[in-house]
Parts: sequence; structure tokens; C-alpha cells
Amino acid sequence: MVERDRDDAGRARNARPRDRLGRPLPPGSTGVARIPDDLDLPPQQTLTFAQQLLDEGLAFNAHEVLEAAWKNGSFAERMLWQALAQFAVGLTHIQRGNPKGARTLLARAVSRMTAYRPESGQAPYDIDLPGLIAHAEALLATLEAGGEPADADLRPRLRG
Repeated sequence: MVERDRDDAGRARNARPRDRLGRPLPPGSTGVARIPDDLDLPPQQTLTFAQQLLDEGLAFNAHEVLEAAWKNGSFAERMLWQALAQFAVGLTHIQRGNPKGARTLLARAVSRMTAYRPESGQAPYDIDLPGLIAHAEALLATLEAGGEPADADLRPRLRG
């Protein structure tokens, strides 16, 4: 049986360094800074950090930041944070040259963003939900047509 890295609670954790696209590198390699497993930021800081990572082309790391908000956030907002995390993973798949995986994750993100209905009728924290849905749909159309999105298309604006 293969030994796996584990955290203090015994959960499997891959401690290997990762490249810019989140792929594991050989042990001892120099990778990009990892997002802490216990990250727990307020929503505005989460969005600022995720946007900074997206702007730097680090969609996988942005996904990890957004995933932490999904797991730590209020029940009422979980679908929203999950959708944003899936959007970022869809971008990661594009960066990795996996259009099928990108289409799957972007479609899930669009579905969750479309289904998210906050009580106020508007997404919280100035999240540009209509703009993100349109952006994801444009990426999906490009991928469905066999095209390859430009790098600038992989840096969506999370807030309006």
C-alpha cells in the first residue's frame, strides 16, 4: 500500500510542491506558494485575494481560496462560493489544456450561479454574477467551437 501524506487529523493531504497550474511537482522541487488548508478569510478579503490570484494567472490557487469560503461560509451562500470555486477550476482546466474538464466545470458554475437566488435579489459583496455568467458562457462557446480562449479571457472580474 502506498503511504500518503496526512494532516494532524489523519486526512489525506498532498504536501508535494505544485506548479502554477496546481499540478504536483516532484518532492524537493520549488513550486508556487500554497494556500493554507485552514484559510478562513472574511468574504471581501476572500474576493480580493482570489481576484489577485486570477489576475496573476493562478486560477488553481484562486479556486483554493474560493473553496475555503465555500466550506467555511454560511449555508445560505455556499452555492455561490461553490459556483465561484468551480469557475476558477474551469479556468484551471483551460490553462492545463483540458477543454472537456473546462466545459464540465464551467457548465456547473453557470448552473449554480444561475440557480443562486439571494433574498435581496442581488449577489452579496458586489459580486458581478450576471457578468460572471456571461463570461463563463462566452468561454463555453469558444471551447464548444474548438477555439482556445486568450489569456486575458482567463482573468474574469469577480466584482462589478
